[in-house]
Amino acid sequence: MKLSELKAGQGKVDVEVVVKVKNDVRTFNKYGKDMKVASAVVSDESGEMILSLWNDDADKVKVGDRVKITNGYVSEFNGKLQLTSGKFGKLEVVNGNASDEVKSEKKANKKKVIEAEEMEF
Repeated sequence: MKLSELKAGQGKVDVEVVVKVKNDVRTFNKYGKDMKVASAVVSDESGEMILSLWNDDADKVKVGDRVKITNGYVSEFNGKLQLTSGKFGKLEVVNGNASDEVKSEKKANKKKVIEAEEMEF
């Protein structure tokens, strides 16, 4: 699916997007339970949309991340569409931002060096 194809009230949304902007995480208490929420602007080749990030998802997403949403939901707030993983969906970071990729590459190179040193003995 592409963002441009999504409509308010639509469920079972499977989409892959890139996080362009992320607002600060806010914490609030609802019915005696602490919750977290943040909003982000995400995009794909067809356009942009707001992504609502709830609880653990609010902390794991960073600007530049490619995010896959499975079984998501689209709502409308103040006339704008909002995408969320919702109650029954799943959000996963499929590849982190550039700094995470550099860290992973450094870690892999370090492992190769250690393996090479072990082979010499």
